[in-house]
Amino acid sequence: MNQPLTVEVIDITDPSDERVDDFRDLNSVDRRPDLPALPGGSIGKALVIAEGGLVVRRMIASRFVPHALFGVDRRLEELSDTALEHGVVQGVGGVPFYRASKEVMADVIGFHLNRGVLAAARRPETLTVPSVISSARTVAVLEGVNDHENIGSVFRNAAGLGVDAVIFGTGCADPLYRRCVRVSMGHALLVPFAKSENWPGDLESLRESGFQTIALTPGEGSVPLRQAVQADKLAFLVGAEGPGLKEHTMRSCDVRAHIPMSRGTDSLNVATAAAVAFYEALSR
Repeated sequence: MNQPLTVEVIDITDPSDERVDDFRDLNSVDRRPDLPALPGGSIGKALVIAEGGLVVRRMIASRFVPHALFGVDRRLEELSDTALEHGVVQGVGGVPFYRASKEVMADVIGFHLNRGVLAAARRPETLTVPSVISSARTVAVLEGVNDHENIGSVFRNAAGLGVDAVIFGTGCADPLYRRCVRVSMGHALLVPFAKSENWPGDLESLRESGFQTIALTPGEGSVPLRQAVQADKLAFLVGAEGPGLKEHTMRSCDVRAHIPMSRGTDSLNVATAAAVAFYEALSR
């Protein structure tokens, strides 16, 4: 288990203080610090931002090591009270905890933050598909899912329903965007994930590793989900709201499956559909 994080408390009274620049303009389209750095030089700092006490504690417990925290005194006290659950202890020479009033925080980040505390971490080395599936039994595979809240919900569902890893195919949004991390309740930092560099070729790698690949689709030629689930190692594929998975991706899968619907409904929200599939795997 990870140890509590040692922090050194530094008071911030001036919103223009450069020491809190890693938390500045969080709602900005082109200046927010969690924008990925792009080839050729980008203003994105490629930071990971955790928001709220629970998510900050999960960051502390993850491989995303915070290099700074920013919050009001009350949240510092709460994190210190839960130090045995990946909270913080105060000391000299630790990671800076920039303590400020809620008004100063609002001026820096660009809005009033009810959760009262943030943590920033640099992105570690990315994981590979072979590394995240090496000991996995159930994985989620996403294609074209570009809604941050859906991705965050998939991570939360994956954590709660025993999914070992998430793989991103083409066209997906950044899973480390602040909203994804927040909606996932910090599980985007704990559930291993990798971006496919060979799509949809990595589906063949999954099969070679013993996974049954199941494309979730309400379309023609699909069988009921419970009937489709046959193997001990399962990879569930889900696509974007509306268009769903691409035809050539589904052709690369072992089977197409649907969740039986009623009352004229053709399908569920992508994160909800994924959760039903995860539960089906868990119940086996």
